[in-house]
Amino acid sequence: MVGFKSMGWLAGEPIHRRLSAEAKKKDSSLGILAFETAKTMSTLVSLYKSLSDEEISRLKNDVIKSEGVAFLNSSDEGFLLSLAYAERLEDLDRAAAVVSRLGKKCNDFGLNRFDLIYTDLKLGILDFGKLEYGSRSAEKKVRKMEKLVSATSCLRSALEGLTELEISERKLNQWKSRQIELEKANYDLFYQKLENQRKEARHFREISLWSTTFDKSVNLMARIVCVVYARICVVFGQQSRQFPLVKEKILPHSGPILTTSKRSIVRFYSRRSFLFFDEDDSQGSVAQTNRVFHAAGPSTVGGSGLALRYANVILLAEKYMDSSVPVNHDERESLYEMLPENLKALVRNKLSKNMKSVEDDSSLADGWRDAMVEMMGWLGPMAQDTVTWQMERNIEKMKLEAKPSVLLLQTLHFSDKEKTEAAIAEVLVGLSCIFRFENRKLGVL
Repeated sequence: MVGFKSMGWLAGEPIHRRLSAEAKKKDSSLGILAFETAKTMSTLVSLYKSLSDEEISRLKNDVIKSEGVAFLNSSDEGFLLSLAYAERLEDLDRAAAVVSRLGKKCNDFGLNRFDLIYTDLKLGILDFGKLEYGSRSAEKKVRKMEKLVSATSCLRSALEGLTELEISERKLNQWKSRQIELEKANYDLFYQKLENQRKEARHFREISLWSTTFDKSVNLMARIVCVVYARICVVFGQQSRQFPLVKEKILPHSGPILTTSKRSIVRFYSRRSFLFFDEDDSQGSVAQTNRVFHAAGPSTVGGSGLALRYANVILLAEKYMDSSVPVNHDERESLYEMLPENLKALVRNKLSKNMKSVEDDSSLADGWRDAMVEMMGWLGPMAQDTVTWQMERNIEKMKLEAKPSVLLLQTLHFSDKEKTEAAIAEVLVGLSCIFRFENRKLGVL
């Protein structure tokens, strides 16, 4: 086991290295790995911010008590907090895995073996010293990471712009070789723009993670990983013992964490022993993997693989409801085809019964619209959060935005499938009635 107090990078002391002359020469920069590192830094800063007193208060008092989450997902606050707890831990685990891999390229002994440090961290005692959550030292490191992430994001944009200009340059050279004449002023303007773009790319290479060493970048991330883990334990650890759906296989470990005034005890929990559901529960077993995403059972929207589809249906219906322009036939057909067969049948059945029981009175449109606006008030945000959650975790579309991310418990992933489909059917029938009463019939619906 690697001793925590001997790790200079962790205790805030000067880093002591035992390096050979050859090893010192290998103190290389991140280079192309800067972009992966920036994503990991962005994730860590996002996690750090999501654990502030303000964000935790919003989670407990607003998010888990919101009408949509309570009705479609669960009104059990303990269960919802367990989902938030585990998802934050999983996000941290993924970030720590990247830090550990990058740490293998570091010269510092402690950083080189961060995988062992992180494993021991979740089971043992650690003195954080000045790295307590919210401390001046931790905040300074977070700001430094934000600055590096921002510069690396600018570098990516500069390189993308440079690539486009260089493609255009090759085309210009081809035109020259074919003796295609262009005005000299256009050539000069283009080459000046190309040179400026190259200067910009060089500038951001120098100030971004591209030119930052492995030791410096991993050092920053490793510290924040430890701070974030301790904060998760402080915020959620004591409550986890009370979660009704958590099996009693939690292994507590008590240890001191130094604050600016006095010692306090933080209870650490073994990540490997944490289970959401009873292993004998075939409806929701996540076994030893403890993967939040796969914890959704078959009776949920996410467990049925319909979360994103239903979110898009809801958002499209919301758009049509707010639109002052009539919806054309192709749009109506497209919306209808997004529905699975069982939901199509449910909508047709509800629509048939509804149209038989009411008169074609345009004055009823306002009543329907008010009812739909009220329903969309809690259904719409859940649909939007579902799309946002997917985008935040889509590697190709990931933006380097260091802000608290959406949690799965806010989305349709854990929503009861039957309730969600009933709500969607109600929205589509209401939308159809509005169009009918306002002479905007929804065709197939």
